[in-house]
Amino acid sequence: MDELQALWMGLFQGLTEYLPVSSSGHLAIAAEVLGVEDPDKIMSFTVAVHVATVLSTLVILWREVSWMLRGTFTTAWNDEKRYVLNILVSMIPIAVVGVLFKDTIEQAFSGLLVVGICLLITACLLGFSYIAKPRTREHITPVHAFVIGIAQAIAVLPGLSRSGSTIGMGLILGNKKEHLAQFSFLMSIPPILGMALLDLKDMLQMGVTQAMSGISPTSLIVGFVAAFLTGCFACKLMINLVKKGKMIWFALYCAVVGAAVLISQLF
Repeated sequence: MDELQALWMGLFQGLTEYLPVSSSGHLAIAAEVLGVEDPDKIMSFTVAVHVATVLSTLVILWREVSWMLRGTFTTAWNDEKRYVLNILVSMIPIAVVGVLFKDTIEQAFSGLLVVGICLLITACLLGFSYIAKPRTREHITPVHAFVIGIAQAIAVLPGLSRSGSTIGMGLILGNKKEHLAQFSFLMSIPPILGMALLDLKDMLQMGVTQAMSGISPTSLIVGFVAAFLTGCFACKLMINLVKKGKMIWFALYCAVVGAAVLISQLF
C-alpha cells in the first residue's frame, strides 16, 4: 500500500465509520477500485485507522466523555452512571459475536455481492427509521441499549452500517434523535478499541516486521492522519444531521450504491 492508496483508504475509513453507509462495505469497494491488498491483512494499517477513529470520537465528544468520567467516580447513583451502564449493556451482543463468531462471519460473508445486499438492507433500515413512530423517550433504557447493541453486533456484516443500524434501531424504538448519534458513537469506542487490541495482539504474535509488510511507515502515518481528520469531520456532521432528521438521504445513497454493486457482480 503506497502513500496515495493509504490516503484514500484513510479518508474512506474516517468518513464512513460515522456516516451510515458502512465503512467495511466502502473499504471493500475502495480496495477493489484502488487495487489495494485486503486492508484487513495489513494489521498495522488496521490498528492505525481504528485508533484514529477512536481518537476522533474522543475529540468531538470530549465534553460528554468528561461528563461521564466525572460522574462515574462518585459514590452517588446518578445520570452519568446510568449512561455508562447503558453503554456496558450495549456491548454485550458485540462482545459475544466478536469473541465467538467474528472469524466465521468474515469467512462466510465475504465478497462484494454480500456488500451490495447488505447496503440495500441498510437503506431499508434507514428508510423505515425515517417513517417510524414519533420520538418520545427522553432517555435510553437498558433494554433499548441491549437491542441497539444487537443491531451493532449484526452490523459486523460488510455493507451493514454500524452507525446506521444503531441509530436507525434507536429511532424505531422511539428514542429521541437528539440523543442517539452521541450514544451510538460512544458505544462504538469499546468495540473499536477491542478490535484494535486484538489486531495488535496478532501483530505481536506474527512479529512487527511481518505485520508491517506491504506498507511503509510514511503510508501508515498518512492513513492515520487522514482517518483522524475525516473522522472528526464526519462525527460532527453526523450528529448535526441526525438532530435535523436527514437520515433519509443516506438511505437513498445506500440504495443506489448497493444496487450498483449488485449489478456489477451479477452481470
